[in-house]
Amino acid sequence: MSGLYQLKPAFQQQLRPLVAQLATWGVTANQVTIAAVLLSGLAGIAIAAGHAWRGVLLLIPLISFVRMALNAIDGMLAREYGMKSALGAILNELGDVISDAALYLPFSLIAGVKGYLLVLIVILSIISEMAGVLGAVVGGQRRYDGYMGKSDRAFVFSVIALLLASGVTPGAWLDWVWIGVTGLLVWTIRDRVRNALLEVENHDQDGAAH
Repeated sequence: MSGLYQLKPAFQQQLRPLVAQLATWGVTANQVTIAAVLLSGLAGIAIAAGHAWRGVLLLIPLISFVRMALNAIDGMLAREYGMKSALGAILNELGDVISDAALYLPFSLIAGVKGYLLVLIVILSIISEMAGVLGAVVGGQRRYDGYMGKSDRAFVFSVIALLLASGVTPGAWLDWVWIGVTGLLVWTIRDRVRNALLEVENHDQDGAAH
């Protein structure tokens, strides 16, 4: 594991009492997944509609944190309370890329922000998640490798949102941040594909040895 994803077990431990309570109330993993997507979508609409007022960007850190919590909660409900399903797996993967697009594309509407870099980042984010899913498709595990995974992207965009909301003007510094994120996304895709192939190769070799 790389990036902020390695902090996930500690984060899940803090959420465990809440997860147990939600299960008691009959809340399902799929309902939590859908709630995360709807929350991100509504936040994205609010940011797009009010992008001229930088203060609206303060929604990004808050929504990103809640979204990460909901993403952790739905997985825990699925694994620990017998709620795993094919539909849940599909909703989880689609929900992540939809939420990314909804939260991050509105940044392109802000004066001084180069929209094409945002579009490129969202496209590469989708490809990186697809690369992670393909690890399972080829017979290995779902890959979360790389330094620009979902949690890392949320952190970067939250910091940028806070800076812009506080009055910092977009400029060359932000272009270089976007370029850096783009480079790390390409590296993340490379790592996920390479490690998926290595995992399958090692598994085949172990099987042949036995």
